[in-house]
Amino acid sequence: MTQGRGDDVIQERRSQQPDDPDTTPDRDTTTGTARETDLDRDDIFDVLSNGRRRYAIEYLKGHDEGETIDLSDLVDYIAARENDTTVGQVSYKQRKRVYSSLRQTHLPKLSDCGLVEYDRGRGTIALADGVREVQMHLEYVPEDDIPWCYHYLGLASIMGTVVGLVWLGVYPFGDLTTAGFGTILTAAFGVSAVVHTIHTKRNELGSDLEVDR
Repeated sequence: MTQGRGDDVIQERRSQQPDDPDTTPDRDTTTGTARETDLDRDDIFDVLSNGRRRYAIEYLKGHDEGETIDLSDLVDYIAARENDTTVGQVSYKQRKRVYSSLRQTHLPKLSDCGLVEYDRGRGTIALADGVREVQMHLEYVPEDDIPWCYHYLGLASIMGTVVGLVWLGVYPFGDLTTAGFGTILTAAFGVSAVVHTIHTKRNELGSDLEVDR
């Protein structure tokens, strides 16, 4: 960390008045021990409804499992993402707003939910095992994409139609053997599963992690 950034963090830690409406703490967290919490669907969406919490998980997922991240690095990343700029161009005011809300609100909440391990004293964060339980909710569907449930529903409908045509003996399906139909069915769902897996990996939070410094 450069001297300038070090001075920024010192000033941020001395600041007592949050200047962001997003900084009202859910609790006073003094330790970094993450709690195991059973989250229902509403809890998960509540946690992930905030952009800074999503960015925090996104950033952590871009690192090795169990790797500890400095709070200052996370602050830089989120501030750069929010302001559509590079880390080197982030201002003190932008960094301070993110720092205050993360430290007082968002990291304690993520820790309470068992999604991160947050050591407030040391200013370090790491992903917790709880993230695995909400993995499916960390994926998104781009606006121009069709949800995969509809894709599989359509594929099943097509295969059902083919079965009907085979049973009725409609040409050329009437000449299709059981082995041939099984091969087509396996190939159709197999290819779909492979494409679905690749597509999901690309759309996961943290899969396209790159912030210029």
